Amino acid sequence: MNLNEIKPAPLGDTPDSPENIRLKDFRPVSIFKTAETKISRAKYPAVDVHSHAWDANTSIAELSRRMTAANIERSIVLTFETGNGFDQVVHQFKDFAHQFDLWCGFDYTGYDIPGSGWIENALAELDRCHKIGAKGVGELGDKGLGEFYSRPVPGYNMHIDDERLSPLFKRCGQLKMPVSIHVAEPIWMYLPMDASNDGMMNAYNWRIDQTREYLLGFDALLLSLEKAVQAHPGTIFIACHFANCTHDLQRLGKMLDLYPNLFADISSRLKEVGTVPRYAAAFFEKYQDRLLFGSDLGYDPSKPMDYVNTIYEMSFRLLESADDHIYDHAFSKFHWPLYGLNLPDQVLKKLYRDNFLRVIG
Repeated sequence: MNLNEIKPAPLGDTPDSPENIRLKDFRPVSIFKTAETKISRAKYPAVDVHSHAWDANTSIAELSRRMTAANIERSIVLTFETGNGFDQVVHQFKDFAHQFDLWCGFDYTGYDIPGSGWIENALAELDRCHKIGAKGVGELGDKGLGEFYSRPVPGYNMHIDDERLSPLFKRCGQLKMPVSIHVAEPIWMYLPMDASNDGMMNAYNWRIDQTREYLLGFDALLLSLEKAVQAHPGTIFIACHFANCTHDLQRLGKMLDLYPNLFADISSRLKEVGTVPRYAAAFFEKYQDRLLFGSDLGYDPSKPMDYVNTIYEMSFRLLESADDHIYDHAFSKFHWPLYGLNLPDQVLKKLYRDNFLRVIG
């Protein structure tokens, strides 16, 4: 910003006076004369463990080109899909199998019909998906009403620790298919939507209606994840988005301490931990063997392809640089500044790639 171009703040009751500016329109720009590091390539070859299938009109060749330019050597595509839906994604990425690993969902068809034999069908479909290329399962997801991400049939009222899922998780261990699981949402989505909620402008869009009947709360969802991980020590689990414990990383740390079969990806949550760089960097260093790089790209295919560059470049900047007071409103809908974590090389190498090699054996 050129300080010579700054105009004096208007006086009185004008459209630009603070009383008339809506918070949703607030777009602060840092004027601190601090470093602005542009990092277009990850410092070390990286695996993106949390991406999604773009729509059928997306050029996978162009996506591949941008990944290569960013030093992303492989992306894990969490499809949610089974059946014909998974087959379509396999076809969509068939020419780029060297750069994309496809993970499938669980087929819950008939799970709520007594005597339907759905679990045998689900196991058979898991085997079929694995045979045609599925390297893992995910992203499974429970935000309180049950496992709803898998397609074509969501598993409402069936939480991650439900005994009905045990045969599927056991089978994943036998097939050496890691399981990626999203439970809960960041804590701001559960707090009152009022002036005390510093993440409200992002949280409001993703708020949790806690009046819903049969809805599990934040703590219960974390416990359901822990029970599933504990019950299946032969299966590798990846907790998406720091298990949504960005406000309390010690809670995730306790689970990582207890369960060697649990890992966590950092996808779409650097915009939260980047507000507390010393706290977050200490966590990255302590659990450097258990964290995985991810972007969450492809979840919203309406985003332009340039969004790929935005996510990767901002992720690298926050992980690798020591930059201060960063605003990027395309990257984050929160109204707080972000700070680089300046992670050491040994942590970056593990985070970007080496830990994932351990996950896949």
